[in-house]
Amino acid sequence: MPVWMDKFAPIAILLVVVGIVISRLPRVEGVEHSDAFRRRRVMNWLPLGLTYAFLYMGRYNIKVSQHAFGDIEFNGAPMMTNSDFATIFFWGTAIYGSSFLINGPLTDRLGGKFAILVGAGGAAVMNLLMGLVTQAIVNDTPLLGMDKTLLATNLTTIFSALYAINMYFQSFGAVAIVKCNAPWFHVRERGVFGAIFGILISLGIYFAFDVGYMIIESMSLENLFFIPTVLLVAFWLIDVFVVRNTPGGAGFDDFDTADASSGDEGPQLGAIAVFKLMLGNPVIIIIASIEFCSGFLRQAIMQWFRSYAKQTDAVLGLKDSFVYDNWGMLLCCAGIMGGVVAGVISDRVFQSRRGPVAAILYGGMLIGSIIMTFTYQTDFLPWLVILMSVCVIGVHGMLSGTASMDFGGKKNVGVAVGIIDGFVYAGTAVMSITYGIILPDDTIQEVAANPDNWFSWPVSMIPISLLGLVLATRIWNATPKGKQSKKAS
Repeated sequence: MPVWMDKFAPIAILLVVVGIVISRLPRVEGVEHSDAFRRRRVMNWLPLGLTYAFLYMGRYNIKVSQHAFGDIEFNGAPMMTNSDFATIFFWGTAIYGSSFLINGPLTDRLGGKFAILVGAGGAAVMNLLMGLVTQAIVNDTPLLGMDKTLLATNLTTIFSALYAINMYFQSFGAVAIVKCNAPWFHVRERGVFGAIFGILISLGIYFAFDVGYMIIESMSLENLFFIPTVLLVAFWLIDVFVVRNTPGGAGFDDFDTADASSGDEGPQLGAIAVFKLMLGNPVIIIIASIEFCSGFLRQAIMQWFRSYAKQTDAVLGLKDSFVYDNWGMLLCCAGIMGGVVAGVISDRVFQSRRGPVAAILYGGMLIGSIIMTFTYQTDFLPWLVILMSVCVIGVHGMLSGTASMDFGGKKNVGVAVGIIDGFVYAGTAVMSITYGIILPDDTIQEVAANPDNWFSWPVSMIPISLLGLVLATRIWNATPKGKQSKKAS
C-alpha cells in the first residue's frame, strides 16, 4: 500500500463512521427537506468544501517549507529560521485578519460563489509564484534576473510579500463557504454543518502537513507549492459548473432559515450600515473575541509543536513519537472529532445554542494548557496537544462556521463571518509576533535545543484559554432573533 494511502486510511474510516452516525440521526423536527434537495445540497457543499480544504493546503504549506528551508544552510545559518517564519506568518495573518473590511461586503453583494472563485484563483497564482521562487533557489537558476544568492538573501521579504497576498485571497474562503451554505441550512440543523465545516478544515490540515511532508520527502521542494496550485485550479473549474448560491439557483424553493435575517425582506444594506449593525451586536463581538483566542491557541499548537519537537529532539526524543510522524493525520482526526461532537451536542443537547459547547471546549483548553506547563518535557506532550486540538478546532468550526450564520443571518453573513474570521487571524498574528519574540533563537543551536528555554510556549496559552472560557459563558443562552421575533418581543 502506498504511504499516503496507509496514512489516509484512519481518516477515511473515521469519515465513514461519522457519515453513518450523522445519517442515522433523527430528522430535525419542523425542518422538512426532500431527498432530492438533500442530495443537491451535498453536491453544493462538497466541491465547495474540498476547495476550502485545498486552500488550507496552499496556506499552511508555508510551515512545511520552513522545515525544509531550515535544513538548507545559507551563510552559515538555516535559510529560514523560527524568527523568519514568524515574520512571514505574521504579515500573512495580519493581511488575512484585516481583509474582511473588503471581502465581507463584496461577498454579501456578489455571493459566495463569486468569493470562492476569486479566492481559489488568486491563491493558485500566489502558490505558483512561491513555487517558482523556491524552484529558482533549489535548482540555482535565475528568476527574473535574480540569482539564487539574491533570492535566498531576501527570502523572508519575498515570501512575506507573496504570502501576504496569498492570504488576502485565502480570506475569501471561509466567507464564501459560510455565505454559500447559509441559505441551504435551517438554524436548527446548522450544528451538523458546523461538524462538516470542522471536517473540511481538518482535511485541509492533513493535506497541508502530512501530504506536504510526503511531497518534500519524495519530490522537489517547489512541488509543495505547485501541487496546491494544480488542485485549486481543478476545483475552481468544478465550482464554476456545480456550486449555486441558493437553493433557488439550483431549482429548489428558498426557505426561511430562522436566523437573524428571518423576516428581513428589505433591500441589501450598504457596507457601512451592515458593519454598524454587526459591530453593534454584542453577541457578534463576544463570538469574535472568543475566536481571537481560538486563533492564538489553534496556531500556537499547530505551527509550533513540530518545531519544538525537532529542535529539542536530542534531549526529549519526541521526533520518534507516533504523533510527530503522523501530525497532519492526527490533527485531522482531532478536528473531525471536535467538529462532530460540538455540532451534534449543540443541536441535540443545547437546542442549537453554540455558547454552551464553546464554554465546555474552552474549559478543556484551559485544563490542557495548565497540564501542558508541567508535562511539555515529557512523552505525554504529543497526545496532550492532540486532545487540546480537539477542543480548539471544535470551537472554531462551531463559532466561525455556524454561529456566524446564526447571528449574521444569511443576508449579512459575509460581513459577520468576515469580522469573526478576521478576529481569528488577528489572534494568530498576535501569536506569531509574540512567539517570534519569546521563543528561543534557533540560529544558536544549543539555545533552541534546551527545552527549558521553551517554557513560555505553554505558559502563554493559559491566560488566553481562561479569557476564551470567560467570554464563552457570556453567550451561554444566546440565540438568533429575526425581525419577526424582535417585533413580537
